[in-house]
Amino acid sequence: MVVYVETLVPLPEPIPEERWQSWFTRWGEVMGINEREWELTLRLTDDEEIRALNRQYRGQDRPTDVLSFGVEPLPTGIGGEPFYLGDIVISVPTAQRQAPDRSLVGEIVWLASHGFLHLLGWDHPDEESLERMWGQQETLMQAIGMVYG
Repeated sequence: MVVYVETLVPLPEPIPEERWQSWFTRWGEVMGINEREWELTLRLTDDEEIRALNRQYRGQDRPTDVLSFGVEPLPTGIGGEPFYLGDIVISVPTAQRQAPDRSLVGEIVWLASHGFLHLLGWDHPDEESLERMWGQQETLMQAIGMVYG
């Protein structure tokens, strides 16, 4: 598994690329996708860039916390070249605003887990599916020894 990390906005507590690699690898184990090599890009950016992406791809002219751009359909089978899951883009300033009383690192990891699930085909068109997704995010966080909240 390869995670390409692009940090455009420095974090007060930098997260080493090796840590991201281990977290996503563990999440891949939990989600049952590690029978084959896969890759993704994680981009930590600012509100300006994520607002432009949100406007372009979702028609919403405002910053958001996380966007995912998956490759569809997801490849099936074992063997062959690593498959590229897609890109996760997180706005660090938005994450900071959402987590005034929580760890910024915890918030960013929570958002990364959300983006990861989107890359795997999860969605939340209604409250029930959003709650299921949050439950799976909690499972992913626990799998790497983190608790959100």
